[in-house]
Amino acid sequence: MSKTFSIILIVLALGLIAYNVTLVDFENPFQGDSTIALIGIVASLSAIVLLLIFMTSKKIQDKLKKN
Repeated sequence: MSKTFSIILIVLALGLIAYNVTLVDFENPFQGDSTIALIGIVASLSAIVLLLIFMTSKKIQDKLKKN
């Protein structure tokens, strides 16, 4: 997976976070569609963390191959 593809996926995940934040009812965040929006926010954050770990591991792998 290339670096640009990873960055595109991170941007898409950020877009999903922004969209889901607009769906959350902050007065009742754990009822109805707000719960689904919160799950979407957590899932997008998890995807971002996984992609950042993947990009870091690729950088380490490239450094080890150079040595």
